Amino acid sequence: MSDYVLEVGDANFSEEVLKSEIPVLVDFWAAWCGPCRMMAPVLDEVARELEGKAKVVKVNVDKNRSTAGNYKIMSIPTIVFFKNGNPVETQVGFVSKDQLIKKVDDLFSV
Repeated sequence: MSDYVLEVGDANFSEEVLKSEIPVLVDFWAAWCGPCRMMAPVLDEVARELEGKAKVVKVNVDKNRSTAGNYKIMSIPTIVFFKNGNPVETQVGFVSKDQLIKKVDDLFSV
């Protein structure tokens, strides 16, 4: 994990994501998933660039089945964009840094 991306799970998802005062990108992933591992450095760059404007967190679907189930995660990587505690958009599969930054700007105007 990086200094900018926070690992969250079933126990602290509500506190870190649903109660966040800034938008949150939640990356649902697993250690065995190749595209998920490819997303890690991209998410780190996005988190660094958006520091203070939006939060980037990761949820390991193997360790946090309840949270993954609540959001009906069927494929990984899946990024769910949250604002004011509500999911507003979902992105499935690998996505570039530029695409993610544009999506965040379009959704949240940060």
